Amino acid sequence: MYDALLAETVTLTGHGGDLIEAYAARPLVPGPVGGVVVIHHMPGYDTGSKEITRRFAAEGFLAVCPNLYSREAPGADPDEAAAVARARGGVPDARLVGDVAGAARYLRGLSSSNHRVGTIGYCSGGRQSFLAACSLDLQAAVDCYGGFITRRPPEDSPLSVEPILHMAKDLGCPLLGLFGAEDQHPSPEETAELENALRKHGKVHAFHTYEGAGHAFFAVNRPGYHPQVAQEAWQRVCEFFGRHLSG
Repeated sequence: MYDALLAETVTLTGHGGDLIEAYAARPLVPGPVGGVVVIHHMPGYDTGSKEITRRFAAEGFLAVCPNLYSREAPGADPDEAAAVARARGGVPDARLVGDVAGAARYLRGLSSSNHRVGTIGYCSGGRQSFLAACSLDLQAAVDCYGGFITRRPPEDSPLSVEPILHMAKDLGCPLLGLFGAEDQHPSPEETAELENALRKHGKVHAFHTYEGAGHAFFAVNRPGYHPQVAQEAWQRVCEFFGRHLSG
């Protein structure tokens, strides 16, 4: 089986027509195949986010991870860029939607695209994946432990965002939620609130909460990494995208 990949830094058009940096990876096959927008975690557009993007290409998807901090700190290393973004309260919701729309447009413009695109986000990106799925024409979305969908951040949080639970009625595609039972943001109570809202509005979704796992269980370079849970969750993600992004 031919398994060559191409991964590279690209430039795409994001919110407001701004040119932003992104990391793209794709299998070198004629297609047509589906695409995945990877929404990085709050620590930023880092090595781990790029590894995840390549993993999706290895699994047979087109993938791109936009650098959401391109405007705050162009050319800066991930830690510095994330610090600047935190100091400004995080990425504004409207800008996030515009940048994800640009990333989806980039994927659909590739010659091997089948024009079906999903999003996946981690940490703050999980909230943003839900936000994008309620705002854009997408075919699937994954929320990996995204906090502050149902409640405001605590006073000492660097994030300045509002709850977006009211947007559950606008969800336009199937949603997969992956959470840790030991997480605080979101807590199991918060994920239950979100699931109840999705049920109320008849939205297609599947939530899985893993016992013994906390926040950031996917992140191989962080203390919360949980290999067994991450392996199982990766399988769920690939099956989910394979089901909704094929065709």
